[in-house]
Amino acid sequence: MYDCVIIGGGIAGLQAALQLGRYMHRIAVIDRHRGRSLLARNYRNILGWPDGVSGPRLRELGTVQARAVGVEFMEDTVVDGSKNGEGFHLKLGGGETIQARRVLISTGLTDRIPDGIEGMKEVLGLSMYVCPDCDGYEIKDRVTVVIGAGNPGASLACELRYWTKRVTFINHEPEESPVSAKLQTKCQEKGISIIDGPAARIHYASIDMLTHVELRNSKTIPAEKGFIAFGGNKAESDIAKKLGVERLENGHIPVDGRTKQTNVPNIWAAGDVVAHSQLLTVAIGDGAQAAIWIHKSLIQ
Repeated sequence: MYDCVIIGGGIAGLQAALQLGRYMHRIAVIDRHRGRSLLARNYRNILGWPDGVSGPRLRELGTVQARAVGVEFMEDTVVDGSKNGEGFHLKLGGGETIQARRVLISTGLTDRIPDGIEGMKEVLGLSMYVCPDCDGYEIKDRVTVVIGAGNPGASLACELRYWTKRVTFINHEPEESPVSAKLQTKCQEKGISIIDGPAARIHYASIDMLTHVELRNSKTIPAEKGFIAFGGNKAESDIAKKLGVERLENGHIPVDGRTKQTNVPNIWAAGDVVAHSQLLTVAIGDGAQAAIWIHKSLIQ
């Protein structure tokens, strides 16, 4: 019987694990080594890291810290769960069933990134970004391209005009995802060109500086920096549904603003799976705050 099982070992889950381990509770983290933080290879908006730090590095450091205070880690997934008195039975993908007095869901979200764009893997998180709140500053006054789909891509292109006047939107899926008339007008007013794709290859001088994007029709679009915005990102909350946790239409989990507890007693949620700003620093705060209230519930 664990005092708390944390489902998801991203930034929010690791921060909660570290805090709960320091409270000397018996904690297990079930993680499958995925999540948005693994895409970010140089966060520059985190206090104390002026030269940046990657998501994988933070996760590595966090795991070491949490292990040092007794937190256990299992490389697995939680595929089902049921209530057991005040606690829960959790069935793992490998077939094992474990018990937990409390559960924290920190399973994050999965970005939709289409296959077939050469060079994307090499530059993603270094010169091609996902989150404007995290990395908008990196494109300041740069020639910037947004590769995306329909309205999500056009909307992000308009948002990025805050940092640079030189923005082009490549609609990678023009037939499946047309841009609405309203957003076409907005882009035109902001001086943003909309070019029908699809994109074929991202060219770069170095992994932190692009040169241009090549379309399948061989047309090239100059670019120094870029963002992706395809829409259809998935909040990884399937296990929440199985445990009876309320979810919004987009799959994100609403929680109490103070405690981070869900509608189900003894289940908390933190990080990008929650309906909130998807920032690493917010995930850290969410994980710590959830841990405080999990601890309070355990010692009552």
